[in-house]
Amino acid sequence: MEFPVIHTNFWDAMIAIPIVIIFTQMLKYFLGISKPFVPTVAILIGLIVSIFISHRGDLIAGVFMGYFYGYGAIGSYASLKTSLLYFRNKK
Repeated sequence: MEFPVIHTNFWDAMIAIPIVIIFTQMLKYFLGISKPFVPTVAILIGLIVSIFISHRGDLIAGVFMGYFYGYGAIGSYASLKTSLLYFRNKK
């Protein structure tokens, strides 16, 4: 079994992860998704974006990178939220 060739590029860091964050927040706002389920929704959106948009035709690469998109969005959002709360409470 060969591992898929996966290229990380501008799309991954600057477009796909923010798209996952934005869609997750929109779904949370409009559908009222409770907080424990938000990371699962982010991973599902990451998988959808990766499989159907960025890695069409290569399911293994799509699934592999989809998890990175979802977890990257979760980590970026958590980091931003923690930093903002720290600076808000510092004053």
